[in-house]
Amino acid sequence: MTNKGASFRHRRVSSEMRALRIARNLTCADVGRAIGCSESKVSRLETGKRGLHVDEVAAILGFLQAPPTLRQELLALVQAGEDRNWHVISSGKLPTNWKEFMTFEAEASALYNFEPVLVPGLAQTPDYARAAIHSANSRFTPTEVDALVATRMGRQVNLGRKNVHLIMDETALRRPLGDPAMMRAQLNHLLALATRASVILQVVPFDAPGHPGISGPMTRMEFPDQPDLLYEEGRTSGMFMEDKIHIEGAKIAWQALLDVAWSTDESMWQIARIAGSPT
Repeated sequence: MTNKGASFRHRRVSSEMRALRIARNLTCADVGRAIGCSESKVSRLETGKRGLHVDEVAAILGFLQAPPTLRQELLALVQAGEDRNWHVISSGKLPTNWKEFMTFEAEASALYNFEPVLVPGLAQTPDYARAAIHSANSRFTPTEVDALVATRMGRQVNLGRKNVHLIMDETALRRPLGDPAMMRAQLNHLLALATRASVILQVVPFDAPGHPGISGPMTRMEFPDQPDLLYEEGRTSGMFMEDKIHIEGAKIAWQALLDVAWSTDESMWQIARIAGSPT
């Protein structure tokens, strides 16, 4: 029988327990002694290699002194069990799912991201990110924008730690979010990123025929010891999906994007041409 791996909800709980333990400078053995189980069991609970049960998780969270709100949230996720998909709706100005997304983005061994309108976040300059965030929601205060820009820039450490394949529509290269100098700097930044061995960058041209990317952005994450995770984002909500039918559909959609995208060399030539740089 195929092992489907831990559900997204359980993987989130495991990650939070591990983060709480590390923040308190404790080992798995310390936690095991406190709740009466083996070090290896605690390790398996933290890596998603063992099923989670409410009583065990409650004991660990109690020992680690998890804040009440977080404790309640995590226990609710454990109780939700093996539901494989998760729809997150933002009730305020700031995104509610950024922490979950960043956690799994950091743990992934490979990332595949398509963006139909903007340069992918992993490839944005600070000035471009600030303009994009403000344009998407003008209600953000300068402090909130600065915090989101800093968070987005922090995510870019992933570019040197795993294989990253980014595809964007030509629209992203030509949409003037800021002054010409800022846009030129963003385009030149893309050219520099494309020289990294772990980064593949491609562009879907304006004149490409209809393709799955017109339905919106998507990010698929691959993990060394867990099933893939798919994330699709809307204006005020995001959807994490794990079911095989969604993952296989995303892989088919990605291949369709590759079929209409410029090659990496052609993509770089086009970006350089738009930026006005020597080719």
